[in-house]
Amino acid sequence: MADHDQRFKVLLQEFFAEFFQLFLPDWFARFDFARIDWLDKEAFNDPPQGERRYLDLVARLPVRQALTLPGLPAATSWLTLVHVEIEADDTAAPLRRRMLPYYAYLRRQYELPVLPIALYLRVGLNGLGWDEYVETFWEQELLRFHYAYIGLPALDGMPYIQGSNWLGVALAALMRIPTGQRLALGQTAWRRLVQCPENDYRKYLLCECVDAYLPLDEGQRRVLETTMLQDPDTGVRTMATTLFEKLREEGREEGRRTGLLEGQRAVIQVLLEERFGPLSASVQAQIEGLPADRLAALGRALLRAQSLRDLGLED
Repeated sequence: MADHDQRFKVLLQEFFAEFFQLFLPDWFARFDFARIDWLDKEAFNDPPQGERRYLDLVARLPVRQALTLPGLPAATSWLTLVHVEIEADDTAAPLRRRMLPYYAYLRRQYELPVLPIALYLRVGLNGLGWDEYVETFWEQELLRFHYAYIGLPALDGMPYIQGSNWLGVALAALMRIPTGQRLALGQTAWRRLVQCPENDYRKYLLCECVDAYLPLDEGQRRVLETTMLQDPDTGVRTMATTLFEKLREEGREEGRRTGLLEGQRAVIQVLLEERFGPLSASVQAQIEGLPADRLAALGRALLRAQSLRDLGLED
């Protein structure tokens, strides 16, 4: 899969209930996960440059315990939004600044209670907890905004690998694992996942997560694959063969997609410069961050746009 955001978007959409069981267990029973409506491509203009940002994961689902609507004490809601933002940077500061405008946008757009969650892939903080964004005017505090966070690198991977939640087994690849035990624990995780009772598609998503994030060198990866393909259990060998081949094909396809995407990006940039003149570093950075579907939409919109602003590209 192409990137962190897309990988985790697919993974969490498939295992959203398990995600809550793992990290927000006290609230798990209060949601009706069987009736999730995924709000794809939620986007808004992020100040001050007006950069178009797409929210990673927004779920609309019923709750089993009514929520009080903010600002309306007498009104209740049996429907809510859960927003999960996935952060792969090695610092929490950029996302900390963005969580409040994301929250405000969703509240204004849908007029529903919103639960904001940050999922950090490279920042641990305290593992699990509530982070905050604070604004002051001199010594006067003006606002304090809280959101739940999961800092995977700070969590001990051992109990998750041995646990009964299959998503936890996969996510342990991003958690704290002693360097000398990574290969052995990777083998344990793979063996448990290929034997788990999930269907083949869900097994693939889980194993793909382990394959992508478990910090092994090339030699250790070869040992892991050889061990799985020579497992005494026929079922493990068969499933491992299928999964490793699918992962290799995914890697080849990803290489082809990356080449096509970079070519598409270069063509779009040339066309923009022909139409509007040299592009600033800010606009070039925005183009670099666009996924394939947004690049295609940009190419179509370019035919009728009168300015970069019309395309959502601004300095």
